[in-house]
Amino acid sequence: MNDERRTLYPPIEPYRSGRLDVGDGHSLYWEMSGNPAGKPAVFLHGGPGAGCSPAHRRLFDPERYNVLLFDQRGCGRSTPHASLEANTTWDLVADIERLRAVAGVESWLVFGGSWGSTLALAYAEAHPERATGLILRGIFTFCRYEVDWLYKAGASSIYPDKWEAFVAPIPQGERGDLVEAYRRRLHSADPAVQTEAARAWSRWEAETITLLPNPRLIDEAVNDRYAVAIARIENHYMANLGWLEEGQLLRDIDRIRHLPCTIVQGRHDCCTPPQAAWELHKAWPEADLRIVPDGGHAFSEPGILDGLVRATDEMAAKSSP
Repeated sequence: MNDERRTLYPPIEPYRSGRLDVGDGHSLYWEMSGNPAGKPAVFLHGGPGAGCSPAHRRLFDPERYNVLLFDQRGCGRSTPHASLEANTTWDLVADIERLRAVAGVESWLVFGGSWGSTLALAYAEAHPERATGLILRGIFTFCRYEVDWLYKAGASSIYPDKWEAFVAPIPQGERGDLVEAYRRRLHSADPAVQTEAARAWSRWEAETITLLPNPRLIDEAVNDRYAVAIARIENHYMANLGWLEEGQLLRDIDRIRHLPCTIVQGRHDCCTPPQAAWELHKAWPEADLRIVPDGGHAFSEPGILDGLVRATDEMAAKSSP
């Protein structure tokens, strides 16, 4: 194996894009890039509420892949912005099936990182016949301990200074349930209250996703438009535990155990710690778990990026004649 770390493929523009009305007032932005005759794949972004970026197209060999990317309900270029109406895990699973019809493919590789890994598992377990394999990064299965790690105790011990800034907008008496305390503010009729809460929520997550400080990510996190979408939608999902039963994604893994799967997990991921990836691997021992020794959470970190690009290349090779 080549020891030189892999990086993103060159920039590429979509060859096709559009909007899809999925009902409930939602219109999704979608795009397709790569080779129209290539291996079909769908990219599921994180958050919930983060949206896609041009860099995400570059995780796939443009000669070998035909990739659909889309902004999930309420975020990115999808409308209405930051909407929580009819915005659940199962609404998004249904959206992926609608988009598969738009792409005109019978089945596809499902790629998801962070929250996208949750959605990828939920979609594949609901529609195993539509998945040809999975590539997952930064595993999050929506078990209670994973939510508590970020919003009760865990990451707070690693980033105590950043945690103080996160809890600062919340009075002492409301700090026993920060998800609920933030929910009230993110639903405020006062835009100033909503924006202040959104910036603090989004900044806290951005502080935990890289091993080294990344000013660009922090600047993005406190951008009002981005912050309001990711904070409102993410908090909405956390408050409802993803509309999943405790342990559901691990319980139902037998539905997809026959599929090839590569899991890329940062050893030092402080947003979605390796425990969830390990529990997934124990439930799905056939999956190829690759723990990156110098990796955090963000897909753009060198070790994580290397693992993801190698994984997409390997999945493409498996489907070659």
